[in-house]
Amino acid sequence: MPRPSTTPEDASVRLLKVGERVRHMLAEILTRQQVHDEVLSARTISITEVRMSPDLRLARVYVKPLLGAEEEQVLVAMRQNTAYLQREVATRLGLKFAPRLKFLADESFEEADRIERLLNDPRVARDLAKE
Repeated sequence: MPRPSTTPEDASVRLLKVGERVRHMLAEILTRQQVHDEVLSARTISITEVRMSPDLRLARVYVKPLLGAEEEQVLVAMRQNTAYLQREVATRLGLKFAPRLKFLADESFEEADRIERLLNDPRVARDLAKE
């Protein structure tokens, strides 16, 4: 299922800034292998996006392992280490309330591939050529 789209009214500048800071923090923690988990240490994982709730108490973290390999194992490992990651983000972020992290698979790449296949369909190309 693709991520729900947001309107400009939904995403204030503060939400975007905090989400981007959380994304950078999580990426840094994973890059430096500060999480002592075999699954996470053995793979390259991208934090593609972090969407904050309007009250900044929930962060939906979209995760994608390199080449999409073993995505379910990576999600399970991320969810098992949520407490550690939340604690690290809370100490580094400095907000009044620490956001609760919810890890989700990033399906935007699959959605982009699906749209690309649709656009490359001969029937669509034929319809576009008529214009």
